[in-house]
Amino acid sequence: MPHPAPAPGREADGEFWFTVREAAAFTGRSLQTIYSWERRGHLCRQDAHSDERGRRIYTQTQIAAAERAARMNAAAVRRIA
Repeated sequence: MPHPAPAPGREADGEFWFTVREAAAFTGRSLQTIYSWERRGHLCRQDAHSDERGRRIYTQTQIAAAERAARMNAAAVRRIA
């Protein structure tokens, strides 16, 4: 079960937290892309916390790692093709 965390966008231990919608805006990606990262395991739901409304929130570090993993995955697919 996810642990409660600070409200999205607030600093906690040097980290900023983002909802899925805020993560999409932060990265310039669509909501569907962020959901795709969750489905593919780039953003693990088990690692997500929940805000006061029960929405999944991720740290800036988790979002950056997911974006790197997605980029590496896309590059690997291009090399194979």
